[in-house]
Amino acid sequence: MSFLPEPLRISHFRYFWLARLTSTIGQMAMVIVIGWQVYDIARHTMGLKEAAFRLGIIGLVQFLPLFCLTLVTGWTADRVDRRWIARASVALEFGCASALGWFAWTHTTTLAILYVIAALLGVARAFAGPALGALAPNLVPRDILPRAIALSSIAWQTGAILGPALGGYLYAWAPFAPYAASAGLFAVAFAGLLAIGPVKRSEITRGSNPWTQMVEGLRYVRRNRLVLGAISLDLFAVLLGGATAMLPVFARDVLHAGPEGLGHLRAAPAVGATLTAAFFSVRPLKHNVGVKMLTAVAIFGTATIVFGFSRSMPLSLACLALLGAADMFSVYVRQSLIQLYTPDAMRGRVGAVSSLFISASNELGETESGFLGALIGPVAAVIVGGVGAIGVVMLWSWWFPELRLAKTFDAPDLRGFPLEENVG
Repeated sequence: MSFLPEPLRISHFRYFWLARLTSTIGQMAMVIVIGWQVYDIARHTMGLKEAAFRLGIIGLVQFLPLFCLTLVTGWTADRVDRRWIARASVALEFGCASALGWFAWTHTTTLAILYVIAALLGVARAFAGPALGALAPNLVPRDILPRAIALSSIAWQTGAILGPALGGYLYAWAPFAPYAASAGLFAVAFAGLLAIGPVKRSEITRGSNPWTQMVEGLRYVRRNRLVLGAISLDLFAVLLGGATAMLPVFARDVLHAGPEGLGHLRAAPAVGATLTAAFFSVRPLKHNVGVKMLTAVAIFGTATIVFGFSRSMPLSLACLALLGAADMFSVYVRQSLIQLYTPDAMRGRVGAVSSLFISASNELGETESGFLGALIGPVAAVIVGGVGAIGVVMLWSWWFPELRLAKTFDAPDLRGFPLEENVG
């Protein structure tokens, strides 16, 4: 095992990595097909703008469970065995994939069914996000945590590359096939999670009021301006620059690439992100982390603008790859700051708040792009969103000077500190 990166030499982390990879491939294969089916079904009876509006609803129904369950899921991740929360979430995703596979097999898929399943997937992600995010630091020593975060991102981004391509090609072959494949992948992920043995972790004070414990996660994020700035930067930048939400529109009606082309477009950001994460797993970022994160988000906005203007498939793929690389750079810095500056007893609750912000940026970003696309057109919506993302970088560099001044990932060792000492 000496040839493996240091975190992967730890058996529990290897199982975690396998589960992360396979579940992400399954999720991405499903997401791309659900988006295509929603838009395709809508386009049979509606115009382009109206169909874009229906596509935006997918993001909304996935976001609502996270919004409603954030406090509960974070508290649960700090009180219940995180391994079992992740296992239950993957089991729910397995059920969703199996159901959609059956509806596709019997040719009974409707918009209502797709929306309901998307909402259930939102519930699964609401619980899985904080649990998996808080579990990873329990599996590796603190000094190699940034490398573990990069490797975890590689698993996710590799899944985001393979999943859309798998979903697009399998759907072109048979509509039920991507869902059947996703169900199999979720089964492998469940087995990987079962293989993770008991891990040491900190416990929150049992005597505290549960509601107070839930709110402590929000209070911690609000008072830690570095964490707040990093999370909210991603929220508003990706919320505005949500080009990926409009990919079914670009694939079908702008670039005329079909479902296979949609798979390539959806995978392109993950290609750039994976290469970036692989680089950081070997050579972790050490200096001027805050300024570099702000610069990466500005590049993200610029790539979004160029993608909106592009009518060339190669140029569009290049823009999406650059967009993904810039986003991964930002994610790497943000996740490292959050994990290293948050005590373990609060990682579930802080992770839930982070997941809410991330979901707001992704799912609400899809909703915003869909609704804005219905008003001014999908292409204009993407371009305006890219301009907005650049504007967010300018504002955040002024409102949160802590981001500009963050030089390294060095943080005090918070393990074992009383919770009250870490909230203020």
